[in-house]
Amino acid sequence: MSLNYILFCIAAVLAVAGGIVTITSKSPVRSAMALVVQFFMFAAIYLTLNAQFVAIVQVLVYAGAIMVLVVFVIMLLNLGDEEKHKEKSYLKMIVAFLLGGILLVTLISFLISRSPQITILPGTSINQGTVEAIGKELYSGYLLPFEAIGLLLLVAIVGAVILAKRKID
Repeated sequence: MSLNYILFCIAAVLAVAGGIVTITSKSPVRSAMALVVQFFMFAAIYLTLNAQFVAIVQVLVYAGAIMVLVVFVIMLLNLGDEEKHKEKSYLKMIVAFLLGGILLVTLISFLISRSPQITILPGTSINQGTVEAIGKELYSGYLLPFEAIGLLLLVAIVGAVILAKRKID
């Protein structure tokens, strides 16, 4: 086994653990921090798959911007005492265990039916997630749409500045 495969497995296990902590934690702040760990583990998985650009976007967009929004929502909600909001519903628990059991059976049947060999990717797929490959594709095949979007964003920014500017009489 290669080091890349071992790192992939470690990141995958930590991502699943982060997801479990996210959905089982009673504290919203602890759930948000576990979600941050999960996002970083996804970025690590992308790095082991040679998709550097996707990993950086994962960290910037999800672990950065989205988590700031989640933390602001947690602060604005001011949940306080969670015991008041707790409802006792055994139907939800039964459905959760039933769906978890179906997922477990599906995963076990997949692992049993799958051959133990590791799939080797073709040589051309190694460079598809790199910044260089994305940049070459963006500036060669999609140059006109890229420039049109840039112009559209510039017009939107100028329009927002004009609308936000107060008239001084």
